[in-house]
Amino acid sequence: QVQLVESGGGLVQAGGSLRLSCAASGRTFSNYAMGWFRQAPGKEREFVAAVNKSGGTTNYADSVKGRFTISRDNAKNTVYLQMNSLKPEDTAIYYCARRSLFTSEYTYWGQGTQVTVSS
Repeated sequence: QVQLVESGGGLVQAGGSLRLSCAASGRTFSNYAMGWFRQAPGKEREFVAAVNKSGGTTNYADSVKGRFTISRDNAKNTVYLQMNSLKPEDTAIYYCARRSLFTSEYTYWGQGTQVTVSS
């Protein structure tokens, strides 16, 4: 059973930075693309960023492009989300997820970590 455990969330002032981590169980982490998503109160979950299995290709939602950076360390079974220039509208629960090998669907999810940005 795959487990994804996020950490690094917290309360930060607007303009500040946080780095989220997502540790994955299992020995096949490097076979899978990984993504970060977020869900704000009263809103649907939305895509934030994704990275391919080697870490060489990334893509981002327009709302975070230029401010957030996704990366991974396959030796540590961990994916990261560096968040800079945070805005109050970035406040949400952030989830990491593992993408299926065969489709674009994300099939395993972590429990989420809260990020709150004060103005």
